Amino acid sequence: MENELIYTLTETFEGHAQTTENGVEYWLARDLQHLLGYSKWDNFLNVISKAKTACEVSGHEIQDHFADVGKMVDLGSGSQREISDIMLTRYACYLIAQNGDPAKQEIAFAQTYFAIQTRKAELIEQRMLEAERISARKKLTATEKELSEVIYEQTGGNQNFALIRSKGDHALFGKSTQAMKAAWRVPDNRPLADFAPTIILKAKDFATEITIHNAREQRMSSESAISAEHVSNNQAVRDTLLNRGIRPESLPPAEDAKKVERRLDSAVKKSLQHPDRLE
Repeated sequence: MENELIYTLTETFEGHAQTTENGVEYWLARDLQHLLGYSKWDNFLNVISKAKTACEVSGHEIQDHFADVGKMVDLGSGSQREISDIMLTRYACYLIAQNGDPAKQEIAFAQTYFAIQTRKAELIEQRMLEAERISARKKLTATEKELSEVIYEQTGGNQNFALIRSKGDHALFGKSTQAMKAAWRVPDNRPLADFAPTIILKAKDFATEITIHNAREQRMSSESAISAEHVSNNQAVRDTLLNRGIRPESLPPAEDAKKVERRLDSAVKKSLQHPDRLE
């Protein structure tokens, strides 16, 4: 396929993309019909039917990707009438292209175009989730530092901070920090939190924030009082997770947060060097 045709088709496909109020990108089937070189609507509906089957087989809800709509079209007499149409997500367009006539140049292009666009969306979603986890890890670090400062201010020393944090871990996981490190295969010289999934990072942070608040409000001046408060808060958070079917100690470990952070930083540098590419 010639480069000029590729650029033309890319602009044409992107030019027909629309966006819902919620920011979801979509194409209308009537537009896609012509973009893919189908002159008859009935023939194109057969392709859409196959795509719906593929969508269902892949475990996705059909209605999430193929939404029936109606639109008004102008008639030669100056009047209008409503015709049926279908709103298609990027994934739906990809499935349609995969089930289209590969002899058509437009189909051959669309198969690659929507595959790349779908992959880009997956990469973006993955990076956003990774960024959320790194943000949660940094937030927990800041909150634990604040708790250490509160302990120092109100007890005269913060040598007990590690012990208080360890007791909190035991209350949250039902196991000691060392036992969780062994279960998650965390190196002895690394913090357990660097391998915790996002929900655990946020759970630990929430419990620690409550400890800080109550320690200040109630002017706790001993390790035992702050420690008891921290254990109680972590136990309460654990109970909430258990009630929602989440057992903290049974969750699998997440990828090393330091490694994820380096990868995100590298991706940012590459995107600045090549703004038209998603590595």
